[in-house]
Order: sequence, then structure tokens, then C-alpha cells
Amino acid sequence: MQQNTIATKERIILGIDPGTAVMGYGLIKEVGTKIELLSLGVVKMGAIDDHMLKLQRIFEKTVALIDNYHPDCLAIEAPFYGKNIQVMLKLGRAQGIAMAAALSRNIDITEYSPRKIKMAITGNGNATKEQVAAMIQRLLNFTETPDFLDATDGLAVAVCHAFQRNIAGKSSGGAAKKSYSGWDTFAKDNAGRVNGLKKK
Repeated sequence: MQQNTIATKERIILGIDPGTAVMGYGLIKEVGTKIELLSLGVVKMGAIDDHMLKLQRIFEKTVALIDNYHPDCLAIEAPFYGKNIQVMLKLGRAQGIAMAAALSRNIDITEYSPRKIKMAITGNGNATKEQVAAMIQRLLNFTETPDFLDATDGLAVAVCHAFQRNIAGKSSGGAAKKSYSGWDTFAKDNAGRVNGLKKK
């Protein structure tokens, strides 16, 4: 769209908010410092009882999104630390499966903590889902409200990732994000997770 004498860098970012009942996702196109909405939505898994079938659905949907939109990278929200270990384990699996789907297509992955995402979008690390959604709608100039706030959460991860390039050079909280460029580096850093998946 933008034709400058200097080639404008363009990339498509897929953002995912993993979950075992609802997975939110959003896709944006970044041209230079401008971002535009391509798509957002949710994958509902409430009707699926078997946890392994939920993971299969996450994998298949993530691969389908990648094959459809050909994103340059995946930005994904890291599971938050909660009191319920079982919930955390299931969330970690959901995140790992989405990451495995991206790795199967050789897509670069960056992981962000929920606090880092909220901070990047609203300036407040404790913002509510509603506040994040309102700011995302303003930033990307769309008015229709998604049925699930998980969709705008997925979009927020993608926008957070886009903002990182715009403030590159000023590293803010490197511990909150982790990048992987292939299965080998992910497996090395997450030996416990990978071994856990193999045993299933």
C-alpha cells in the first residue's frame, strides 16, 4: 500500500492468548510504524471433554491460521502464575501446543507475560480485560465488539510484539519475553515441558 523510495518493512504478526476452554487470536499487519487489523477471533473448546482433543484442536487451528495468513512471527501470552496447579498445567500445555504448531511451520515465536502485554497496551500492568479491549479498539480503529474478550487479548499480544520493534534499543523487562527461532532452541530451554509432552 505504502510505496516509499525507501522500502518499508512489512510483517504479519499472529498473537495468541492460549486457553483450554477458549483460545483467543488476532492478526495484524505492520507496515513501518503503522499497524492494521487483519483478523481476530476465538477457538471455542467448551464442548470438548477430552483434554487431548482440545490440544489437537488448538494445534490444528493454529496451523490453519498460519497457512491462511502466512504470519512472519507468533507472539504468545505466557501462562500466569495461579494457585491452581492443574489449571496452570493445562494452560502450559495449551501454550506449548500452539508454539509447537508455529515451530512446525518454522515461525519465530516470542513469549510475553500478561503484565508486560497490559503495560504495553494500556500503560498499566494491572489493567482489566475490558480496558485492554477498549484500548485495542482505539489503536486499531474498529468498533465491533468481539463475543469474547479472549479475542482482543490475542490481538493485544500481537500489538505488544509490534510495539517492541518500535522501541527497539530500549529493552524494557527482557525477562518478561523469550524468543525461539526453532524447535531445537525451544526444546533445549524447555526440556521439562518437552519430556512431559512425550510421556503423554
